[in-house]
Amino acid sequence: MSPETILQKYWGYTSFRKNQKSIIQSIIDGHDTLALMATGGGKSICYQVPALMTDGVTLVISPLIALMKDQVERLKERGIFAEAIYSGMHPSAVDRILDNAIYGKIKLLYLSPERLKSEMAIARIQRMKVNLIAVDEAHCISQWGFDFRPSYLEIKDIREWHPTSPILALTATATARVIEDIEDQLELRQAQIFKSSFARSNIALSTTQAESKEHLLAKLCSDHQITRIVYANTRKQTKIFSDHLKRLGLQSDFYHAGLSTKERLRKQKAWTEGKISTIVCTNAFGMGIDKADVRQVIHLHIPGTIESYFQEAGRAGRDGQDAEAVLLYYQRDIDKLSTSIELSFPPMTTLRKVYQSLANFLNLAIGSGKNESFDFDLTKFCQAYNLQVLEAYHSLNVLEKEGWLTLSEGYSRPSSLRFKIPGNQVYQYQINDSKGSELIAVLLRT
Repeated sequence: MSPETILQKYWGYTSFRKNQKSIIQSIIDGHDTLALMATGGGKSICYQVPALMTDGVTLVISPLIALMKDQVERLKERGIFAEAIYSGMHPSAVDRILDNAIYGKIKLLYLSPERLKSEMAIARIQRMKVNLIAVDEAHCISQWGFDFRPSYLEIKDIREWHPTSPILALTATATARVIEDIEDQLELRQAQIFKSSFARSNIALSTTQAESKEHLLAKLCSDHQITRIVYANTRKQTKIFSDHLKRLGLQSDFYHAGLSTKERLRKQKAWTEGKISTIVCTNAFGMGIDKADVRQVIHLHIPGTIESYFQEAGRAGRDGQDAEAVLLYYQRDIDKLSTSIELSFPPMTTLRKVYQSLANFLNLAIGSGKNESFDFDLTKFCQAYNLQVLEAYHSLNVLEKEGWLTLSEGYSRPSSLRFKIPGNQVYQYQINDSKGSELIAVLLRT
């Protein structure tokens, strides 16, 4: 099948965006390829389409676990065999996926770069029929980049195992020096380089300090007919602001990751088909969404990174027509974000203290602990060494990013509890059991 046929069959699009077809053709021709594309510019299509055109499996290296999970879920919805392996997964699950990549039907296998240090992964990847090596966020391999990750240096080993497989390096941001470093570190051979413009001149960007976000939102949404996205910071806010817009007469709905898959798909479909004009959502909405006629994107909070804002605001005006992106903020939003950024980058003295305390907490001698797993309780750790929880949390994140340790998925995902009985039965249990009712009340409040 041709690239256009695959695009139409699995994604429903009739044509590629600028440079996508050229990048895909370069890969099909067997060339190493370096693509600089704006966030939200359709990077994933550039390796997903070639993956379906040739025998074997495409390896996709990415540090973004949430994005990997989202892409795998969406590929499966389209009938494409895809899986993801990342830090913190149970060894039996990893073993099953790696076997399926060798003997099964998997076409795209997403891997976090840390996985390339695993002996199990190394042995299996060497046996796979790899048709393409796609490296997302490729600037992470450069020490001159803003987000250097030592684990990315392992990627070039795949080239030794599969010398004839082309490499596609993708990044949304890179200086000339970083581009040169990417080529060197990945050992790209006469790479074809494609640069897409990051300019979105059809989008009018503005920020407004608000006294009342509800009041300003109402004014901004005076046109009830246009398609818009409103980003809120919390799940609770999505419903509050959506209900606010409904009271003003807008066809609005809310969306967040806490909804069931069926409910999310229903709401997404209604918005995509124009049955509702406004979707109020968290950043869980958007990955894989490509609705061309969005005229307005409104942020009710300040995103944590410029890249996140660029991606979310960039969902406006993809048809090339005029659009606007508006960010509303309170002064306290700026103060909160500044504090958050400072906490995210602890000083070296703190990093050393946390690292040494961790070694003591786990009873590790110098030179020991490599490739071992440990149960870890962050609260007990902080109490034992008189550390602030946020201080320790961010320090461990930095240490992982720099390659000193690996954190399981559960570290950043809070524990959860699910009642597997209907709500009326839970209520009846609360009535009949006074001690149990107190526990249930606490759980329902968290």
